[in-house]
Amino acid sequence: MKDLTLSINGAQHGLAARLDDTLLTVLRDVLQLTGAKRGCNQGVCGACTVLVDSRPVRACLTLAHTCSGRDIRTIEGPNAIAEALQRAFEEANAVQCGFCTPGIILSAAALLAERPNAGVEEIRAALSGNLCRCTGYRKIVDAVQRVARDQS
Repeated sequence: MKDLTLSINGAQHGLAARLDDTLLTVLRDVLQLTGAKRGCNQGVCGACTVLVDSRPVRACLTLAHTCSGRDIRTIEGPNAIAEALQRAFEEANAVQCGFCTPGIILSAAALLAERPNAGVEEIRAALSGNLCRCTGYRKIVDAVQRVARDQS
């Protein structure tokens, strides 16, 4: 076990974790932050996406101890762009079961923080690592576009 201090959603969390504990395990099982989902557990589906230093990462593949001293943001944390995206997803009916939605929203938030005027192709590229098994991606892209337009 190793003692860690992780900065998650602006708060410091001291905890003990094994060296092989993933960030996803710590978030979900230790800290009860369940927005990041355990999907494929192989880094393919994107359901576990969180932001580390403002970049989307797969929490199922990221060792928790490598995140010490870094800024970790989950869907539960305050993020104006993510909150606008959540509203846009609701308005555009871009959510079905919702399992993939937190990861998609955080990937889109990272894109729009860096490229506020992102176009359709940039949006599709940014979301290409987030799989949704319930729907096509049209309404999801529409919702992200709406937020991009509103930011302009």
